[in-house]
Amino acid sequence: MTPNDTIRLTAPDGATATVALHGGHVLSWVPARGVEQLYLSPRSEYAPGKAIRGGVPVCFPQFAERGPLPKHGFARTMAWELMSQEQGKDDALAVLRLRDSEATRAIWPHAFELELSVRVSGRTLDIELACENTGQEGDAPLRFTTALHTYLRVGDLDAVSVEGLSGLRYFDSIKQAEALQRMDLLLTGEKGVLDLDRIYFDLKERPLLVTEDRRQVVIQQQGFDDAVVWNPGPERCAKLADMPPEGWSEMLCVEAANVGRPVELAPGESWVGRQSLSLP
Repeated sequence: MTPNDTIRLTAPDGATATVALHGGHVLSWVPARGVEQLYLSPRSEYAPGKAIRGGVPVCFPQFAERGPLPKHGFARTMAWELMSQEQGKDDALAVLRLRDSEATRAIWPHAFELELSVRVSGRTLDIELACENTGQEGDAPLRFTTALHTYLRVGDLDAVSVEGLSGLRYFDSIKQAEALQRMDLLLTGEKGVLDLDRIYFDLKERPLLVTEDRRQVVIQQQGFDDAVVWNPGPERCAKLADMPPEGWSEMLCVEAANVGRPVELAPGESWVGRQSLSLP
């Protein structure tokens, strides 16, 4: 990718984020006085029509393979437009846009406008995704599922826990069965725990705390009802061409999502979802 394809945000306090126009994709987040917090695969493909592996992909208008569209939809593989970039007194912000085109309407016949806002400041990264149905009165409403597919970088997956999921119903995409999370999620390294693909329903605005030894990341969301926790484990990771064989041990996806109940927008209506990541 060339420098023109990426936007680097630098807040006055030194916090940085990097965003690719390809896919509207956050590639990097380094908090003030901190280190890289996102996992980006060294084998990622930066090519038209290809999804970047790692960072924060935008899944829209379909999550995973739950529908007729390509996996995770088309937003993560299309070129977005930079609308604005600015540095404020305490932060840095970029706003990107994706509109419907002949290519999108060929597979998803709706008029829409997506806006992605990425703000970095201090020890916080805010990512906001907005969608407007730009169709005409009388057009059919559009329905979509979506997620901010955040890859957190970890040093020792065995030392990671996720608090805040206890008591939630989830769908296990590996076992194709529903279950109840009875306690905090502990990643112990046991087979079947690391091969992890779960959709937790009705999280709403409940905060999550991802802990690895002394490091903690607080994750909060608004507008997204669900959360997805994913790690491919060693066997599945070995089959991913754009991941190194050991990549599974260096990441954990914790995603803000709307999967259980699709968002439905009549012409002129809009929806906004946000995921905020912060280090205490």
